[in-house]
Formats: sequence, structure tokens, C-alpha cells
Amino acid sequence: MTVDQTAVPQADVPKLVATDLDGTLVRADGSVSDFTRDVLVKLEEIGVPVIFVTGRPLRWTRELFEHIGSIGLAIVSNGALVWDVAADVPRLTRLIEPALTGEVALALKANLPGLAFATESLEGWSCEPEFMAHMSDRKRPARRSAAIADLADEPLIKLLARRHDHDDADELLAAAVAVVGDRVNVTHSSFPLLEISAPGVTKASTLELVCTELGISASEVIAFGDMPNDLPMLTWAGTSYAMADAHPSVVSCASHLAPGHEDDGVARVLAGVFGL
Repeated sequence: MTVDQTAVPQADVPKLVATDLDGTLVRADGSVSDFTRDVLVKLEEIGVPVIFVTGRPLRWTRELFEHIGSIGLAIVSNGALVWDVAADVPRLTRLIEPALTGEVALALKANLPGLAFATESLEGWSCEPEFMAHMSDRKRPARRSAAIADLADEPLIKLLARRHDHDDADELLAAAVAVVGDRVNVTHSSFPLLEISAPGVTKASTLELVCTELGISASEVIAFGDMPNDLPMLTWAGTSYAMADAHPSVVSCASHLAPGHEDDGVARVLAGVFGL
């Protein structure tokens, strides 16, 4: 598949942009380039909403809220939470119930020894003592530190699991899916960290809910992503772009290929598609 930045016929121009963040819209250092910033502003000026659809938790997404236009919504935690940026409140939550969290965690621990768990809730993140926190959270202490049996006592945005001696994210994901099936949705967004959501909760299913509210169909959406957690969204959207440096499964799934995230791939495609 070759990189495609061409414009499309006016009748087929998308009405909404949905983009992942890490490895897609933002650069490796987490920054947004001036070029990308300018393209986002121009899309806002011509009335095309851009929705960030990310696996990031809310606390990591806030730093990019300055780039959200008048639509004022961000889909975070792989679709488990829609955040109203202007009001600073949740618009929609799609939570894992405590009984299901406990059941899934118990099954994974029994079948994949060495897993350590963390949890995301609206109140913050918690973890088992042996869970290795992401570098972005090492200055943000966990709300609670306890065994997963105790942490699974509240509805969760997301359940996370790591096995620190396992360095193949795809193998770990396949092993977890073999254990839990479709009782929950399990994915990953890069390194060997299982990201577990309530059944049926994906970036795509939540994006569809938002688009329905806006009167926009899947065929009118252009979407960008780079990792397995983006696959449902890219399959759902009428026009889909994998980044040039995306996971192989994403490149195979998407209908088009964008330049890499370090080369402002999303913005370059959008500039071409919308004639900016």
C-alpha cells in the first residue's frame, strides 16, 4: 500500500474527522506540530469537527484539550468515556461492573501467571503493589494500592494488566483473549499492556454513538490510527487511514496509508482531502 494524500471529489468529502493521538496525530514526544495545529484550526473554520479517539486516560488527554474545537468532545480510554471538555464533565460512561471485573481478573491470573493489574475509574487510577506504572504516572501516585480482588469493588472505566517478563504485546493479547473470550473487550495500544473494557466497548462503538447524536453516518467519517485498539474504528469509518509506521494489522485493515506521525501524516492527508 502506498501513501495517499490526494484530495477527494467534493461530494465525497467527509463530514467528521476521528483520530487517535499517540503514534497518529501527535509526535513521539507528545507534541503537536505547528503544521498540524494550523490544519486543525482550518478544519474548525470550515465547520468540520475533529474528535480525538484515544486509549489514553482522561488525565493524559487533558494536555491536548487546547486543540479540541467547538464540538468540545473527546473519546478516551478506548471508548469507555466521552468527555465534555467545555463543561469538564463526563458526557457518557461505559463501565465494567465489579462482578465482571473480578471474574475476568481471576481467570486471567489463573491462566497467565505473573500478571499484575491496575484499574481506571472516574476518581483516578489504582494498582496492585507489583504493577509497574507507566512513566506518565510515576509522578501521579495511585489512588489505592491493593490486590485486584479489593480494587474490583467499583465500576471501572478500564482494567489494565501487565506481565513484566513478557515483551510481545500481540502474544499476550492472544493469550488473554483465549482465556476471557468476548466476556470483555481486550486490546493493546503498543507495549505489552492489556487494556480491558466492558463488553462491546470499543473506539468504534462509542464513536458511532457520538456520530449518531450529530446526525453523521459512518460513510461520512474519515479516521486515522496506528495500533490494534484502532482496528474497530478504522473498520467502521467510511474512509480509514493507517499511519505509515502503524502495526501490521492496522496497515492491512485500513483502506489508505498516511505518512508517519513524525511527518505530520494526519495533517498532510487532511490538507489534501479538504483542499486546505
